Amino acid sequence: MDNEKPIVDFGAIRDALGKDFEPVQVLDGQAKVIKPEIVSKYSNEQLVEFFKLMLWERTLHQRSNALTRQGRLGFYAPTEGQEASEMGSNAAMKKTDVLMPAYRDIPQLIQHGLPVYKAFLWSRGHVLGNEYPEDFHAMPPQIIIGAQYVQAAGVALGIKKNGTEDKVAYTYTGDGGTSQGDFYEGMNFAGAFEAPAVFIVQNNGYAISVPRRKQTAAKTLAQKAVAAGIPSVQVDGMDFLAVYEVTKAAREYAAAGNGPVMIETLTYRFGPHTNAGDDPKRYRTKDEEQPWFDNDPLIRYRKYLTDQGVWSEDQENEYVEQVKEDIKAAVKQADEAPKQKMTEFLGNVFEEQPQNIQQQITEFQAKESK
Repeated sequence: MDNEKPIVDFGAIRDALGKDFEPVQVLDGQAKVIKPEIVSKYSNEQLVEFFKLMLWERTLHQRSNALTRQGRLGFYAPTEGQEASEMGSNAAMKKTDVLMPAYRDIPQLIQHGLPVYKAFLWSRGHVLGNEYPEDFHAMPPQIIIGAQYVQAAGVALGIKKNGTEDKVAYTYTGDGGTSQGDFYEGMNFAGAFEAPAVFIVQNNGYAISVPRRKQTAAKTLAQKAVAAGIPSVQVDGMDFLAVYEVTKAAREYAAAGNGPVMIETLTYRFGPHTNAGDDPKRYRTKDEEQPWFDNDPLIRYRKYLTDQGVWSEDQENEYVEQVKEDIKAAVKQADEAPKQKMTEFLGNVFEEQPQNIQQQITEFQAKESK
């Protein structure tokens, strides 16, 4: 009896999990074209514009990093290394789509239409950084890890209930976010109601200092969508064209009324989790980091463009200087924002002020008028 074969081989089932999630790739790490039928769809001018998006984000990161060290920005989450994942996915969306960002998604917010100076004000904790134009389809960055997935599911259901055509809600989280309850709740809700949402998981290897291998036993993060009845895919997150094409297809699928899609991008966070003090050298080795640094999404794409003779160092230098000037102007505009007042903070808490709050407002009004 002890040698009887069990009715179910659970070990085999577990070994099979994740086998159907081979990462999609268009340009490999040596800038070799894997899918020529994809690349041939775009003109040289379009391919250059794609690269400029990543170059813009890298420059924004470098300038933001410097501003943080100067004490001129507040909270800042570095994005270096994730440019293909972030710009490739965001470029596939439409301005009418609703972005529900997390705190590392400032570049996507800006490319979606947020003025750069408002992004800087948000970093500084200024209320104007959270005040968006009525025709801007996004919410301020979510600080609670994974909570944006619940929000995106709700917005997507609203889009469906309103009968709005060709529109989706989309959101991002990291590998650490997939361990949060809100992640599963949002995915399950969207799947159950076939809401038009695109869920993007940027698997950059770490939840602050916790490596991906210690966060979950799942072979892929993409397979976490299966239980919610949501189709999902892995994509090379260092390959702009692969991310763009996959996200574009996901958006079309969701917008057509088929329900949500989840995308896992395989990428890497080159720097710290935030500039608040964590040091990657304490939890990562050079041997681990170097292959990812060599796989820099900008290096890969730049090599392809230069090999095609459509991009040069002079072009890059000229564009970077232009971006730096734009950022400089945005910093100046943020610096000129009116000083915040305690009465404004207190006045925005309740629609009808309780007696104790009104008393505090009156006291601060007297101080602010001096």
